[in-house]
Amino acid sequence: MRLLDNHRLWQAVLLAMMVPLAFVAFWPTPVDAPVGNELQDFLRRLHRHGIPRWVNYRFVEMSANVALFVPLGFVAALAFFRKRWWQGGLVGLLLSCCIELGQLLFLQDRFASPIDLMTNTSGAVIGALIATAAIKIKQARRLAAADL
Repeated sequence: MRLLDNHRLWQAVLLAMMVPLAFVAFWPTPVDAPVGNELQDFLRRLHRHGIPRWVNYRFVEMSANVALFVPLGFVAALAFFRKRWWQGGLVGLLLSCCIELGQLLFLQDRFASPIDLMTNTSGAVIGALIATAAIKIKQARRLAAADL
């Protein structure tokens, strides 16, 4: 069985990915708190060297949310028998809803945010689209090899 077609393997990988993601999502305090001041200082230095001011703490946080969910969307898209890009995005959306609801209800030092919901889901969609593109490229190569 080919790697991209092994949905049981990808389901196991998806399940394994939930553990570290749960630690990040449900850590009692924001995971960036220990490095927040250093990041602010670093961004100020970048701004002095010409990096635009819109590259700020919020931009870094939003980018990190997107980046955190790209692998999840990629793996989720491969985990389903019928590999459709929107399935990976849907997994990201549902998981992000659970995370934000959990933070709202159970963590007093964490904040549920619709922006986090959007950036997490966006990352999952990007990952799912990358997986879909990889599958299409692989299929095209198989067809080209069969024609030879």
